[in-house]
Amino acid sequence: MNDQRPIEGLPSANPPDPEQLAAEITWLKEQESRPRMSRWFGFMRKGGPGYLQSALTLGGGSAATMLFAGAAFGYGLLWIGPVSMLLGIIMMSAVAHQTLSTGLRPFEAMKRYAGPVFAWGFAGGAVISSIIWHFAQYSLGAAVISDMGDAAGITITPGWGGIMILAVAIAWAFAYGRSTRALRLFETSLKILVWGIVACFGLVVLKTGIADPAALLKGYIPFQFPEERNGVQAMTVVVGGLAAAVGANMLFLYPYSLLARGWGREHRKLAQFDLLAGMFLPYMLATSLMVIATANTFYYGEVEFTGTGLSPVQAAQALAGAVGEGMGRWIFNLGILGMAVSSIILQMVCCGFVATEVLGWKFGSGKYRLACLLPAPGILGAVLWKDIAIWVAVPTTLLCGFMLPIAYIGFIKLHRSKAYLGADKPEGSRANTWLGGMVISTLTLTVFLVWYAVTKGPGFIEKLTA
Repeated sequence: MNDQRPIEGLPSANPPDPEQLAAEITWLKEQESRPRMSRWFGFMRKGGPGYLQSALTLGGGSAATMLFAGAAFGYGLLWIGPVSMLLGIIMMSAVAHQTLSTGLRPFEAMKRYAGPVFAWGFAGGAVISSIIWHFAQYSLGAAVISDMGDAAGITITPGWGGIMILAVAIAWAFAYGRSTRALRLFETSLKILVWGIVACFGLVVLKTGIADPAALLKGYIPFQFPEERNGVQAMTVVVGGLAAAVGANMLFLYPYSLLARGWGREHRKLAQFDLLAGMFLPYMLATSLMVIATANTFYYGEVEFTGTGLSPVQAAQALAGAVGEGMGRWIFNLGILGMAVSSIILQMVCCGFVATEVLGWKFGSGKYRLACLLPAPGILGAVLWKDIAIWVAVPTTLLCGFMLPIAYIGFIKLHRSKAYLGADKPEGSRANTWLGGMVISTLTLTVFLVWYAVTKGPGFIEKLTA
């Protein structure tokens, strides 16, 4: 047995009930002898942390990249969502294996077995990316609230829209972990929200149909790079998609959310399944449906694509022509709003958890709540960027993407550490395949980001600030 301390999750006013955990472990052992489909349906009911990640990653960055992917390039970039998330899932599955095998809190594990540079990069990247991403989330969320009000004949300024989002986000962020019931309600609401996002874009696609089935299938072939259209470059959208799928704040929040539920070694298979069912599947569906909906309207439809000046409000109004004036705008706007609000809430929660882990602040205390409010100045995005195009979320996502590779390298070091994992260190061909996938995920993200920053970044920033 390793020298790690007992399993410790996120601080909570009401830790998991030992009897319920014991019953859950017994249930998990019983599932081993059940048919695969029966076991999967059972796992679907028990999952949760995967949806937490879906709600966090389905935000402004994803909305921006997928809107431009469809509007500018039709079905040609459908592969971005599943490929980028698959690369992230490889890393997240390794994180789940490490955390549930040892029970050691990830920041401490990183500091002890990978090195302080990786540990502080892990925590710092989570906070910085949460703060940076907040501005674009509020800009998008407030814009669509204003448009929804306009569709209903009510005037709601972006500033008031931002205040409404902030109020909801604070209430949910402060409620997280306060009790077992509140935690379950929080996670259930996120499941509903995630599938609600999928349903919103699904309804739009149902109304608009499939313009070119052959092109749809071809669009899932990875690493296609269509030619530039109206100032939008495919490489920019691809790199934005890779950076938006998994963020540094997601990577920090995920292992702690596992431990917050009291999960341990017996839950490893459940955690792996939950990543696929709760994170990969909703993300792939939501991003694919968004690309298809905007492609049907702009690329294959009669609505003119205006290039980088396209805003989410313009997209919603364009879709209204295909779906129906009232329903079209509301459905698309609700999808965008759900993406923005869920990300804002979890970015605030993540900052609070970083503070409890790094600074030792008591969970639920005044200091913890102040830490949750660290990204709150992002509400200025609703006012200062009230007329900003969704295109600005792309460079925001690219900037945050640079926070991720250092954490990835830290987890690769942990995955190779016998001192950390002990008998749970993967061995043999499976271990080599897994480690190779982690390295490929890290190199793919890093190479694309560096290449883009060197060759395209300066000119792109000048264009935005002109």
